[in-house]
Amino acid sequence: MSILSRFMDIMASNINAALDKAEDPEKMIDQYIRNLQQDLSEVKAETAAVMAEERRSARKLDDCNDEIVRMTDYAKRAIVAGNDSDAKRFLAKKNELSVTQATLAEQSQVAKANATKMRQMYDKIQDDLEDLVSRRDSLKAKMKMAKAKQKINQMGSGYASAQGSIGAFDKLEDRINSEIDKQEAMAELDQSSSQQDMDDLMNKYGNNSSDIELDNELAKLKAEMKK
Repeated sequence: MSILSRFMDIMASNINAALDKAEDPEKMIDQYIRNLQQDLSEVKAETAAVMAEERRSARKLDDCNDEIVRMTDYAKRAIVAGNDSDAKRFLAKKNELSVTQATLAEQSQVAKANATKMRQMYDKIQDDLEDLVSRRDSLKAKMKMAKAKQKINQMGSGYASAQGSIGAFDKLEDRINSEIDKQEAMAELDQSSSQQDMDDLMNKYGNNSSDIELDNELAKLKAEMKK
């Protein structure tokens, strides 16, 4: 019964707690199932042995019962034949078989009870194992969903990181554009200053109608004063 005890201990254990500590829960689930299937195979062999013992005990009891009936029949035949001494011998054998019959009947009852108990236990274990297999498939499906969500979360984190990089790139681009605008403004200011100097210089040496008229008027006034 040690196999049954170990099997039921495993069945009663907190598998979920063990899975929490497992590096690869999926592999651990499969290992649990393999262990239970191996134990169930051994339980099946023991159950078959107990059931075989039940049949053997029942057969021995049936044989003993048949022999008692046969001895009784021979005793009747001996009486009919007028051989009482032979009839007593058959009856004595019948009495011996009756004692054996009581023992065999008790053994048969015990074997039958054991076989019934083992069969019920085997059926229960088999049902529990089938339930575990079904739960294993469900757990595997849940783990696949968890892994998919984890992958999506990782991708989301990567996207957030990429967004941060894009934001930094945008800031850098703004700084570059600002520097370009600044340099272009300075160049524009330099060009404006240079043009103003040139305009002033051209005005200095250019023909100014107002100045010419004043010069002519000044020369005319000087000429009148000399008269």
